[in-house]
Amino acid sequence: MKFNTKVIHGKQKHEPATGAVMVPIYQTSTYAQASPGKHKGYEYSRGENPTREALENAFAAIENAKYGLAFGSGLAAIDCVIRLFKPNDHIIAGDDLYGGTYRMFTKIFSKYGLTFTFVDMNNPENVSKAITKNTKMIWLETPTNPLLKVADIVAITKISKENKLISAVDNTFATPYIQNPLDLGADIVMHSATKYLGGHSDLVMGALMLNDDKLYEQLKFTQFAAGAITGPMDSFLAIRGVKTLAIRMERHSSNGMAVAQFLESHAKVSEVFYPGLQSHPNYEVAKKQMRSFGGMLSFKLKDNSQAAAFKLLENLKVFTLAESLGGVESLANHPSTMTHASIPEPERLKIGITESLIRLSVGIEDVEDLLADLENVLKMV
Repeated sequence: MKFNTKVIHGKQKHEPATGAVMVPIYQTSTYAQASPGKHKGYEYSRGENPTREALENAFAAIENAKYGLAFGSGLAAIDCVIRLFKPNDHIIAGDDLYGGTYRMFTKIFSKYGLTFTFVDMNNPENVSKAITKNTKMIWLETPTNPLLKVADIVAITKISKENKLISAVDNTFATPYIQNPLDLGADIVMHSATKYLGGHSDLVMGALMLNDDKLYEQLKFTQFAAGAITGPMDSFLAIRGVKTLAIRMERHSSNGMAVAQFLESHAKVSEVFYPGLQSHPNYEVAKKQMRSFGGMLSFKLKDNSQAAAFKLLENLKVFTLAESLGGVESLANHPSTMTHASIPEPERLKIGITESLIRLSVGIEDVEDLLADLENVLKMV
């Protein structure tokens, strides 16, 4: 089954009682039993819910996975993965990481004895050098948030397998439309489904997809026991979002490329971070493992001041200044004061998150309107 068909029909079935084409919203917390312990596969909605089950099947289908799991947020999905480990276990992650992930690793799980090393994954050798006798997992984010670094998934998951480590990939920016990390050797794929999978800025959700039976049983148990599940209404909205993922990503990608090329040629811009540009340091890797390059990009102004960035962001008309990404509308973000404020300033500056860095989530509007909006605000800085 091809991807455009899979997002609509993959692992889905019509509701058997009525033949409903769309899965109903099973807005229930519990289920009747004929006799104690005798039920139709559903007992309590923290464990199982038919609407969430349909969503998890859809998640699995689009990532070419055996299993899918849905959570109340992307961070809840990451939390479930990290609970696989115990004190003194070591995890390697990229140095350019979503601020919430960095905060979870360093402020929450470090208190329980887990250790983390952050390396530049542009070069797989940095991963090999960071492995210790206590290393248990390599956590990749590719492309990264907010600098759009691209890690070589095949090379890094090969290192992981050689050292008997778990490899997990945050595939939020790319989506399954653009790349499939499980097919490239990863053990677990994670998404903030709040973003492109939902696609309409109207839900908060996380997802895990995987093939390994043992890992699935461990993660499924934690999902049930810790309870960070998504509800039936949000599950329904996410199923609807998945069905339009392919056509949305086509427009996100074409608009993203046009905006990146426009900014790269603009006199007020010093640097553009977009994996589809030949100037990107890992362009060849991106071209190898990505089918297109998506709608996420970042850029720096030649005036490297916060004031210049704020002036630009405050005067946008079509782009909306807001947290998050991946919706149909175009969004602009100032990482150092918004999404990545939880990363200490020295660490932000070290990896290149400066005061003039602006992140764009390029939506599906007419690209001429987006370019005109950027042209108008760039005249002001």
